[in-house]
Amino acid sequence: MSDSVTPRLRDRLSTILLRILPQHLLAAGMYHLARSTRPWLKDLLITRISHHFGVNMADAAQPELAAYPSFNAFFTRALKPEARPIAEHMLVSPADGKVSQIGAIHGESLLQAKGHDFDLLALLAGDRHKAASFRDGLFATIYLSPSDYHRVHVPFAGTLTSMVYVPGDLFSVSEATTQLVPGLFARNERVICYFDTALGPMAVILVGAIFVGSMETVWHGEVRGQRGQPTKWVYQGADRRAFASGAEIGRFNMGSTVIVLLPRGSASWASEIGPGSRVLMGQAIGQPTTSG
Repeated sequence: MSDSVTPRLRDRLSTILLRILPQHLLAAGMYHLARSTRPWLKDLLITRISHHFGVNMADAAQPELAAYPSFNAFFTRALKPEARPIAEHMLVSPADGKVSQIGAIHGESLLQAKGHDFDLLALLAGDRHKAASFRDGLFATIYLSPSDYHRVHVPFAGTLTSMVYVPGDLFSVSEATTQLVPGLFARNERVICYFDTALGPMAVILVGAIFVGSMETVWHGEVRGQRGQPTKWVYQGADRRAFASGAEIGRFNMGSTVIVLLPRGSASWASEIGPGSRVLMGQAIGQPTTSG
């Protein structure tokens, strides 16, 4: 396993372009393109992307490409119920993807890429109370490529307490870009979902990226908020939904990254899982220290 990816000239040029191009306008264009139901257009997009990235449709609930009414429907496709067994009594991967980084939070500093850290407080949009909950805790960052399954699941059983939409940039979240854009995950648009669990508080963060037209959750639908500042929803009473380990909580309309935060002493990551590891949703990636 290795987390060393050397940015190429193409990566550097594309990052420079994204600093000056209208990121949100590009994302808005992709939003509408991906939802087109014109048969010739949606079939062209689905076929080209499927073949280019080698998308495996064997596990899809609907394996026929032509059956999808839009590119977005294909991209956010469901899997067969038996395709991703959930490891019992373990911390499980919230998504199919590649582990970008995994380990301990040092104070309020998380590793973004080799030699590059970013700030927990900034990631959580300046919420000092929430940041204190995860100080010296654990984190895992999983990157979803275009070929991956793009629904997000809860890594451990918990009850939803709040959600925050944080407006921001839409840089690429590729392995190379994480070395080129300081504080990338704390700069990009994101949706932070907080849960109460038997292990203490848990955060599951959906990080947006270029061409991610939107992010959505199963309890809210597409998450939108004020452009200039974070928007927060607090769930109480009947709105505090409980989720079993591995239950679906949201999806990316196009691909991106998921970050999981856990408090200090709540769990330990599996020794065989490290930067560069390929993981599947429901696969065990850690061992809780408290029975859940």
